[in-house]
Formats: sequence, C-alpha cells, structure tokens
Amino acid sequence: MKRLIIIKNEDLHSEMIMPVTPESFQVSHGINIETVNIHTLGDVAIAGYPTLATIKIDLLFPAQNYPFANFTKLQDPYNCYIDLFTKYIDNRANLRFVVSNTTVNIPVKLENMDYGEKDGTNDVYAGLAFHERRQLKAVQTQGTAKSINHTRSLSSGKTQTGTQSYTVKKGDTLSAICRKYYGSSSLYGKLASYNGIKNPSLIYAGHTIKIPPKSQLR
Repeated sequence: MKRLIIIKNEDLHSEMIMPVTPESFQVSHGINIETVNIHTLGDVAIAGYPTLATIKIDLLFPAQNYPFANFTKLQDPYNCYIDLFTKYIDNRANLRFVVSNTTVNIPVKLENMDYGEKDGTNDVYAGLAFHERRQLKAVQTQGTAKSINHTRSLSSGKTQTGTQSYTVKKGDTLSAICRKYYGSSSLYGKLASYNGIKNPSLIYAGHTIKIPPKSQLR
C-alpha cells in the first residue's frame, strides 16, 4: 500500500498531503546516556530519559503533472509548498508528522528547510528537518515566597540541617540525586557509602535512601 506523508497544522486544524511520496524518510528515537567514572571500576554508562525525536525527509514539489503524484490539481511549488513551510518555521507552528498506515504520528516543529532546483524542469527539491516537541507543564506551588525559597535551599543541599529520606524512582541515579540535593553529581560515591550501597551505579526503584547534610558526607 502506498504511503502518504501528511503534515498537520494543529494551530489551524488543517493538514496537507505531500504531493510526491519520497523514497525514504528517517526518524530517530533514543535516550540520554550518562557516563560516570566510578573508582576502581572506570567509566559506566547509565541510561537516562528519552531524547526528542528528529525527522529528516527529502521531498519533491513538482511544477508539472506526474503519474506518481498524490494530487489531482497541480499547485505552484513556491506559492504553495515553499511559502507554507517558510511560514511554519517563522511562526513556530505546532505541527504533526504523520505517515499513513504506520505508527508514525509525532508532534513536531519544523526546524529547518533547504530547497532549490536542479534539473531544469522547475520542480523544487526540498529537505525538511523536524524536531519533536514536548509540552512544558507549569508546576503550581502553594505557600509564601519565604517558604518556597526555603524549600529550594533544602533541595540544593546548601542550607540543609537535618537528614532527609528519599524514595528512589524509576530512572533515578545517585549522581542525579546528588545533583538535585547537593548541586553536584560528584558526591554520588560518598552518598553511596553513607547508605551502605556497595555498587553506586545500581539502585532500585522503591528503595529509600538517606540524604544527610553535605557536611556529613565523608
């Protein structure tokens, strides 16, 4: 079954089918890998959280009718497609990249477009680069400014006076926890020793660890 590349504009509730289905497209998907150097063990790769997907695709915007085209009415490549994608970039439009009959359906921003002609037919060739978008959610905090600042000070470990307890969540690492509470990931080895953890790179979700003041880490 023939694939269709569909670009949806979620701001305007509109969509456009690309006039020619390209030979290929490429979608990247991955996670952050943090490399931590552990004493007597060396570098260890610790899996982090998902990165944003990127999509690269080369498209043909024809200036004449072709039997393989996906349209019934010919459109001017510049006035229709190039102008439209230029506006998507300039207006930071909220788009969605969809490939028919697949699971590819990704909210994106159009990051870059390169285009030009090369064969004297007036057809326009364009390379599009999309970047997955992820909605930021504002966190509402109740309380006075004084109490909020006090909480932030405790989380950085700079004015912490008592030992706290922290329950490990999926995806946590000791270096990330140290960065959160002490402002430095380099203390993960000392935090492991304080809690009797033999392997600093191996902690389990649901396990409770103690977060002492920075001065008590040896």
